[in-house]
Amino acid sequence: MPELPEVETVRKTLHQLALGKEIKSVSIYWENIIKHPRDPEEFQHLLQGQTIRDINRKGKFLIFQLDDIALVSHLRMEGKFGVYDSHEEKPAHTHVIFHFTDGTELRYNDVRKFGTMHAFPKGEEAVNKPLIQLGPDPFDEAFTLNYFHQKLKKTKRNMKAVLLDQSIVAGLGNIYVDEALFRAGVHPERIANTLTLEEAERIRNASIRVILEAIEQGGTTIRSYLNSQGEIGMFQQKLLVYGKQDTNCVNCGTPITKMKVSGRGTHICPQCQPLHTHG
Repeated sequence: MPELPEVETVRKTLHQLALGKEIKSVSIYWENIIKHPRDPEEFQHLLQGQTIRDINRKGKFLIFQLDDIALVSHLRMEGKFGVYDSHEEKPAHTHVIFHFTDGTELRYNDVRKFGTMHAFPKGEEAVNKPLIQLGPDPFDEAFTLNYFHQKLKKTKRNMKAVLLDQSIVAGLGNIYVDEALFRAGVHPERIANTLTLEEAERIRNASIRVILEAIEQGGTTIRSYLNSQGEIGMFQQKLLVYGKQDTNCVNCGTPITKMKVSGRGTHICPQCQPLHTHG
């Protein structure tokens, strides 16, 4: 699944490939992807004649800033965007095509069909679902230690669940949560309100570092995810625990183990991340 660094890489790529292009028309082949407005014809009408002025990102959402419209898109499990010449063959699983006036197309491809698109009048995207439900990105100024620690003190959920909660911090997914908790030396099953301020600071700092490093490397490619130009993210070569079960911990040599936490496959070093109540 694309996480924040992968989505940021897609954003940068599309920024190079699609900025300044005017949408002549929109073809929709799988209507369930269009969430707002619910009527696909209204969606098509809103985007017709609009030019892509900028492409932003919030958490794992791409935000296409058009003339009067903000198009909010979530790639979910396996969604991909690509820019093609209109005469190029349409691959299977292409569900939405934005036809540009210059003869190129922005195509949305999604094997699982879980992706979403919301179109709002510009400015309204920030005060409506889904974006209004998101917490700050890890490197946003709003993601302060005080903010994070206050959130932890209010919940008895485990740290894996808390970090995956997009309303607390946006953009962290399974891979980067495992990596951040390993770097912070905190067990994913630790109950959030038992963490000390110092432990909260370690997790916050590790989350920021791991996300920024992954953005620098173009994200992590696990199985089928590629960015919008088909390039592979290189951060997978720097993963310390995710997918490393039965290999030795880089810090202490203890074998990495895999377990289920909050229903997700979770990778830890039992030595470096002991499960205890206080730091």
